[in-house]
Amino acid sequence: MLAILRRITRRGGKGEGGQSLVEFAFVLPIFLLVLFAIVDFSMAFHAWITVTNSAREGARLGAVRADAADIEQRVRDTSDTLDQADLTVGVTNAEGDPGESVVVDVSYTYSLITPMADILTMISGGSISDVLTLSSTADMRLE
Repeated sequence: MLAILRRITRRGGKGEGGQSLVEFAFVLPIFLLVLFAIVDFSMAFHAWITVTNSAREGARLGAVRADAADIEQRVRDTSDTLDQADLTVGVTNAEGDPGESVVVDVSYTYSLITPMADILTMISGGSISDVLTLSSTADMRLE
């Protein structure tokens, strides 16, 4: 009898192999949810930084007397990592008088890339969208 008890305790007890599988099954969805949230947040943050920098670059070019087409091209060139079809550029007062402001508005529609979109829609009943609109405005005085 003692030999049987020793064998059971050496193996860690009966049925504990399945316990770790059940615990893994409970933890895996939470882990994946956190991982997807981190990835989506990082990609959206990168897109927002790119939009902000592109608006600033366009306004700086407009401040040194460039026309609206050149400003828009500069914005698109500096935001080359984004999908250009989802990028909207607006230029105001590009060819004004010195001392006035040139205003560059850049807007980008970012769609979540991981299954977080489906999870958000399911949890919120469709009230939270899986599309984010990132926008930035830069204003610089004409030289």
